Amino acid sequence: MSGSSNTHSIYSASGAHRWTSCPPSAQLEQQFPNETSVYADEGTAAHDLAEHKLKRSLKMRSKKPISKYDSDEMDEYTDLYVEFCLNLINAAKENCKDLQILIEQKLDFSDYVPEGYGTGDLVVVGNGTLHVVDFKYGKGIVVSSERNPQMMLYALGAFSLFEMLYDIETITMVIVQPRVDNFSTYKMHVDELLTWAKDELKPKAHLASTGGGEFCAGDHCRFCRAKNQCRARAVKNLELLKYEFADAALLSDDEIADIIGLAEEISKWASDIYTYATALAINEGRQWVV
Repeated sequence: MSGSSNTHSIYSASGAHRWTSCPPSAQLEQQFPNETSVYADEGTAAHDLAEHKLKRSLKMRSKKPISKYDSDEMDEYTDLYVEFCLNLINAAKENCKDLQILIEQKLDFSDYVPEGYGTGDLVVVGNGTLHVVDFKYGKGIVVSSERNPQMMLYALGAFSLFEMLYDIETITMVIVQPRVDNFSTYKMHVDELLTWAKDELKPKAHLASTGGGEFCAGDHCRFCRAKNQCRARAVKNLELLKYEFADAALLSDDEIADIIGLAEEISKWASDIYTYATALAINEGRQWVV
């Protein structure tokens, strides 16, 4: 969750897909302002409302947030989130009388990531199983929980809170994205999570914290603050333009399919560059010679 009162570490769980895929990007993007958007602000409002509704449903004190983004649609989808969470909690109660339920819990995973922490929307722990739930209000990208680095970092932080109190064997990670009817669940054994943290996460976090490693462009560039000026992204997309065709008068069906796939990524990159350049021209009077 990304509520209005939350802060984010450089190596946050929400950005883990990016800095684990491209470690030096964590330091590089600190040169750029952390700008928000209407979509991000709407998401924050939805998270705040979902938190309030879930707390009230569990008889916890909470003051209803007021936002300019309030709407019947937001009401409907936050209700779906709360319904899912309550069903999960009730099912967990059947197997454990001493259930622990945490909402908007700060989760520290700095044993593996320098100054690493995040905020879990819902953490539920009982006999043998730790549940970590993340609410996503966006509808542009369907997010899977399968080996999702953000969710695995939340799980690490939650596990460290309860490993001395509960004999946890299974981690259940759930992404609730109701606007696209996505309720993605992924389970893994705690030993698998800890092995990943030691062998994969910790080395990449070290590279990210020191600015080391290789730049690597990919779908993780989407929310990187350096994406408009990143040379690695430019090199990758310019390489895509060097498509080698067979010697024939007409394109084959396979070649057309390949070009469609390449065009989508190149179009995204070109659109980002155009938007960035236009903003500089308008706001700073920058001129571009084409």
